[in-house]
Amino acid sequence: QVKLVESGGSLVQAGGSLRLSCRASGFDLDYFGIGWFRQVPGKEREGVACISSSDGSSYSGDSVKGRFTISRDHDNNLVYLQMNNLKPEDTAVYFCATDFETDPCNTVVRGWSVNAMDYWGKGTRVTVSS
Repeated sequence: QVKLVESGGSLVQAGGSLRLSCRASGFDLDYFGIGWFRQVPGKEREGVACISSSDGSSYSGDSVKGRFTISRDHDNNLVYLQMNNLKPEDTAVYFCATDFETDPCNTVVRGWSVNAMDYWGKGTRVTVSS
């Protein structure tokens, strides 16, 4: 059974850093891509960063480029999102998601609908105070 569990969300001041974790089970992250997404009430879910299923390259969305970095711990089947220089507009619930047929980077950097991802965690809340 595929399961994704996010953790690490918290309240942080603007300019601070956080590292989110996504623990995957039921599949091997070495063979599939994965993405981080975020959502605020009333807005569509937004792709933040991804690791491509095609070649393992990592990408960040335009709104977080240079501040957020995605990485993978192969030994423990974990994915991280390192978030630096946080801004109040980064406040959101953050999710990790994957799909066994669609490269998550198609949603983060190529404009595909986030609905292409079949497997989602329940999210972790990040609040950035000004």
